[in-house]
Amino acid sequence: MAAFGHSPLTRAANRMLTRMVSRGRGPGFIRLLTVRGRRTGRDHTTPVVPLVTARGRWLVSPYGEVGWVRNARAAGEVTLSRGRTAEVLRAVEVDPADAVPVLRAYRAKRPVGWIVRSHVGFGPRASDAEIAAQAARYPVFELLAVTDADEAEK
Repeated sequence: MAAFGHSPLTRAANRMLTRMVSRGRGPGFIRLLTVRGRRTGRDHTTPVVPLVTARGRWLVSPYGEVGWVRNARAAGEVTLSRGRTAEVLRAVEVDPADAVPVLRAYRAKRPVGWIVRSHVGFGPRASDAEIAAQAARYPVFELLAVTDADEAEK
């Protein structure tokens, strides 16, 4: 699966957002995702929009299989932060068939759905079958609290 390319404008906006959110400023729905690189072992940070639903907390990659997705798969753990607040979470990838309601909610979220609409291959009125046909292109991770038992395993 190829990743969607980021334009120079998108990369510049991500750098600006990263600086703002790291200081606790900018749009309140944006968090910084930090994940350990699978090859370098260095931390990589990018702005993301987590989704909270009645079923849980989620990370969706509207740009496909990008670096943070591959790193989250390898690490199994991510950090979400805003300003001085940071939270370490387990990131468990969801099977594409189970991701349909999450993808629908993400596409409907304002203003996120409007921002990513050109990258997501289904519209706001798409059927579950239409979303399921596209789901493998947009990795979804469930975010779970890291328990003391998880820490003891390390």
